[in-house]
Amino acid sequence: MRLTGRVPRIADCRSPLGEAPLLSPGKMLTIAVVSGKGGVGKTNIAVNLALALNGRGLRVSLVDLDLGLANADVLLGVQSRHTLSHVVSGARSLADVAVELRDGLRFVPGASGVHRLRNLTPFERQNLLRQLRLFAADSDVVIYDCGAGLSPNVTDFARAADRILVVTTPEPTAVTDAYAIVKVMVREGYHGSIGLILNRTADRKEALQVYDRLRAAAERFLEYPIADDGFVAQDNHVELAVRQRCPFVIRYPRCPASSCMALVADGLVNGCAPRPARGGFFRQVAGLFA
Repeated sequence: MRLTGRVPRIADCRSPLGEAPLLSPGKMLTIAVVSGKGGVGKTNIAVNLALALNGRGLRVSLVDLDLGLANADVLLGVQSRHTLSHVVSGARSLADVAVELRDGLRFVPGASGVHRLRNLTPFERQNLLRQLRLFAADSDVVIYDCGAGLSPNVTDFARAADRILVVTTPEPTAVTDAYAIVKVMVREGYHGSIGLILNRTADRKEALQVYDRLRAAAERFLEYPIADDGFVAQDNHVELAVRQRCPFVIRYPRCPASSCMALVADGLVNGCAPRPARGGFFRQVAGLFA
C-alpha cells in the first residue's frame, strides 16, 4: 500500500527559520510522540508529522509503539498481516512487518488488543529498541508513536529518543496530564529535549496561553525548559480525514491543520531554541490564524 498525494511544504506557509538545526548530515533524529492521556490526537499528530517530514525529502520511519492499543494503521488506511507482536515473539523481523507507504517513508504497525504487548519485560523493551535502531539506521528521522500515560512501555521508549513531543489539548485535565508526563520524564533522568504541541486549539492565542503555563511550571518546579513545538488548530477537515482513513496532510493539504503541521515540521528540521522565549513559534505565526 502506498500513499499518494501532495504534502504541504515550507513554501506553502509563512515559516520561522531556526538557528540550531536538529538534523544534520549523517545524524538520525529520534522523536517520541507521547501524551499524558488518551483522546488528545497523539497518533494523528505522529502520523501527519511523519508525512510532513517526508514531504521535506527526509527518510522517515514511523513506528507504532502504542503497544496493545495501536491504531496508526487505521489512520493510514493500512492493512498488514504482521505487526510488532510478531517481532516480539520472534516470528518475524522488523523488515518483514514494515510497510513502505511512499518513497522514503516506512511504517511499522503495532498490534491492537494483544495483552502480551502491554506487559513487556524491561529486557524485551530494550531488545526491541536495539532492533529498531538497527532497522532504522538509514533513516533521517524515526518517530515513535508511544502509548498514552506513564507506563514503562511509554517512558522507556520515550527516554531512548532524542526529542520528546508531548501532545495535549487545552482542556485542563489534558494539560495537567501533559505536565505529569514531563515531570516523570525529568525525574527519571531524561536529558534530551522536550517540546509541546497543542492540538485542537481555537486559535493561536489559546495555544500560547497553555504553552506559557506549562513552560513556567516546568522551569519553576523542574528547572527544565519546554520548547514551543507548535500547535494544530481545531479543524473539521481532521475528523473528515480520519473517517476516510487518510492522513489530513494528504487528503486536505491546504486546510488549516495541514498548514500548522507544515510549520511544526519546519521547526523540527530547522531547529528550536533550547530555552524558548515568549517571542518563539506561536508569535512568529501570528498572521496565520489571526
